[in-house]
Amino acid sequence: MMRSSFLRPGVLALGLFVALTPLAAQADEAILAGGCFWSMETDLDHVEGVTKTVSGYTGGHLANPTYQDVITETTGHYEAVKVTYDPAKISYDQLLQAYWHSIDPTDAGGQFCDRGDSYRTAVFAMNGAQKSAAEASRKAVQAELGQKVATAVLPASQFYPAEDYHQDYARKNPGHYKRYRMGCGRDAAVKAVWGAKAQQELKGNLG
Repeated sequence: MMRSSFLRPGVLALGLFVALTPLAAQADEAILAGGCFWSMETDLDHVEGVTKTVSGYTGGHLANPTYQDVITETTGHYEAVKVTYDPAKISYDQLLQAYWHSIDPTDAGGQFCDRGDSYRTAVFAMNGAQKSAAEASRKAVQAELGQKVATAVLPASQFYPAEDYHQDYARKNPGHYKRYRMGCGRDAAVKAVWGAKAQQELKGNLG
């Protein structure tokens, strides 16, 4: 008997779902704190393989914190960036290298002109594999720099996206952001730490 070449709509939809699901799953996430999230977001947006960044708050004890809450330095939150990346283009280890080369990991009190606990650096591991990779990467950085690395490796906790006006800040406010970045001395300080490796994974104009 000849089989019909037509499929019921439900069967066709199921087939398409099964076919498309693996493609949709090919994205991984990481949470990284590197001082002011305006700059961390901007830097990570310039890393090949990164497909999305969201500025936010994590690591604290207050639910649904606002920026005004966090800057009191009483909530325990870090300014951080949730990164979505394509593992076919960049591995987690490579993403960590881009992260290290964009911060001063020896500074325990903040980053550059931004001081306080909310501006500390940290890698928030989202699973055991990320924890192991981050700890190994941190150890390698400490050996390379010959100094104690202040950046913590912590278990990921609830991530709260920051207010809309903080998202894509450099793109929305290029003039103000450029003045802030230059005045804060971020690029010069990173170069002082890393030399030729400073921001080497980043492509394009950072502001």
